[in-house]
Amino acid sequence: MSVQAWTFVLVGASFALYIALALWAKASSTRDFYVADGAVHPVVNGMATAADWMSAASFLSMAGMIAALGYGGSVYLMGWTGGYVLLALLFAPYLRRFGRFTVPAFVGDRYGSQTARVVAVLCALFVSFTYVAGQMRGVGIVFSRFLEVSIETGVWIGMAIVLFYAVLGGMKGITYTQVAQYCVLIFAYLVPAIFLALRMSGSPLPQWGMGVQPSGAPSVLERLDGLNRELGFASYTEGGGSLVDMLCVTAALMAGTAGLPHVIVRFYTVPKVRDARSSAGWALLFIALLYTTAPALAVFARTNLLESVSEQPYERLPGWFKKWETTGLIRFEDKNGDGLVQHVGDAQLNELTVDRDILVLASPEIGGLPDWVAGLVAAGGLAAALSTAAGLLLVVSTSISHDLLKGALWPSITERGELFFARASAAVAVLVAGYLGVNPPGFVAQVVAFAFGLAASSFFPTILLGVFSRRMNAAGAVSGMLAGLVFTASYIVHFKFVHPELNSAAHWWWGISPEGIGALGALVNFAVAFAVARFTPPPPAHLAELVERIRSPR
Repeated sequence: MSVQAWTFVLVGASFALYIALALWAKASSTRDFYVADGAVHPVVNGMATAADWMSAASFLSMAGMIAALGYGGSVYLMGWTGGYVLLALLFAPYLRRFGRFTVPAFVGDRYGSQTARVVAVLCALFVSFTYVAGQMRGVGIVFSRFLEVSIETGVWIGMAIVLFYAVLGGMKGITYTQVAQYCVLIFAYLVPAIFLALRMSGSPLPQWGMGVQPSGAPSVLERLDGLNRELGFASYTEGGGSLVDMLCVTAALMAGTAGLPHVIVRFYTVPKVRDARSSAGWALLFIALLYTTAPALAVFARTNLLESVSEQPYERLPGWFKKWETTGLIRFEDKNGDGLVQHVGDAQLNELTVDRDILVLASPEIGGLPDWVAGLVAAGGLAAALSTAAGLLLVVSTSISHDLLKGALWPSITERGELFFARASAAVAVLVAGYLGVNPPGFVAQVVAFAFGLAASSFFPTILLGVFSRRMNAAGAVSGMLAGLVFTASYIVHFKFVHPELNSAAHWWWGISPEGIGALGALVNFAVAFAVARFTPPPPAHLAELVERIRSPR
């Protein structure tokens, strides 16, 4: 069968599985819809958390970023992985012990303020919609190539699937769907990586195979370094931008990961605080399978790309190139008229433009792997994007129905009414997410990095102070959230939308990119929060005691 036929079969089978699980685990109460009745086993929750957290950015874009940037792309690997460790150690057990369904509910009750709750809702919506844009963009990219439809059509197809199981099943349906999606995505990621490792190095372990070559021949990594230098690119294993920006991007991704509301809510789905710690450990294990493989897959994909395309006659390029070319995600412009593909590091002479988001999807075809592997990777990419999109849409619906309506505007609403508004708001959120997927503010990993920066500057300091500071009050928390969010969002909007021509290291403040400004936004949040809290009355005694109680082991 062809790649397209295999894609239809494997994607269709995976979608049928997701829909069946959503029907089987249909939510029948608000507790089912929000936290799966708090009855999910830690191992199951760890697997669902891994799928929820490893989005299209992890599956599609991270290896592409590492392949394009080399050493500089490692900030995404370090930031996202380190952030999960922060989340597991600093937040998960304490928030689960506090016992509220959502981050806005925690903020509102911890600080004893409806204003704080509403501001947290606005931050959650802002972060979630920015994040979900990257997921829907990833869905569109997969469909555009393998189903040979436009990116816009691919986004609408993904919207329909997410709408069905997110609205119908809520957290209960999403949890078991995400378990299946994790199995699909990790299998789809490891299979091509293992095949390429065997073919290019003789080792079945990608992590080992990229750096070691038997019989004294150069390793794949050494070959790639030589190719990069020969074609005028920066050395793959060196460089990566300024040290300040790399530190800021890493810190923003770490703090943003720890503050992501759709990941935090997963720790409410287990029965006990001890189970929250256990599921965090399982999730880290499941995540490590992909994250330790990504650098190797990036090396294999870029090496194959350079060796199969550079200096080749355009008419003799392999079939995969022409198929990807129809999507507009890879483009050849014969600047000198010689008919050869000049893929070089000089921007003025380079004739090949490759979208970073396609390298993982295209790697089986570039590496000459069987057609069914390419179809499997397409199913895995969709699983990664849809799992995170569903979690984010649930955060949006929960923030509106539970935190805004039930918690602030309409406390007397019935459970049936709350469930209705939760599903209705999820449906509206899907439409907004679809629009953002069709009109994204950047490539997948970049859009997701913006979301992490917004989470780092708004939620991370507020939650951290809420758990560990007796003195922090509502005025300080609200002021800090607003200051951090406005500062970070304004910086991103200025350089990405208002003045994109200035988006370069020469114009960035202190050399910090829009992807890394969330780290500085978090410091602004801390500074404003402490300053305002210092000159306003301390929180009531019962809230100070609450802080001590949630940190108690019993």
